[in-house]
Amino acid sequence: MNAPDQRASVRYIVDDVQAAIAFYTTHLGFTLHTSAAPAFADVVRGPLRLLLSGPTSSGARATPDGATTAGRNRIHLMVDDLDHEIDRLRSTGLSFRSDVVAGPGGRQILLADPAGNLIELFQPVHRPDAP
Repeated sequence: MNAPDQRASVRYIVDDVQAAIAFYTTHLGFTLHTSAAPAFADVVRGPLRLLLSGPTSSGARATPDGATTAGRNRIHLMVDDLDHEIDRLRSTGLSFRSDVVAGPGGRQILLADPAGNLIELFQPVHRPDAP
């Protein structure tokens, strides 16, 4: 078991590693950690290490049940100003997979990377009594 202060990693299967690197580093504040494109790269944002596995990577092998498509799983990125982020990303030509959804914990919208993997941008509700 790894130490709790190490980065958490999530693997996304992507069609084009270079396009995924550009998407995450240009639009969502990730930095490139390592690249073995076109097979693999990983990008980092805070404690999250996102593994970008292209079609020729070992990580892109089909799971035992044969599933090969992205599901509803997604990474969850906290933002300070959701409306600003939506405007900023739309101004670069990106579109969203959902409308803004509001709930008791905050507001969110879904964005997809070039391979269709989902990213949830989430702005928590400001609670005046929170530390």
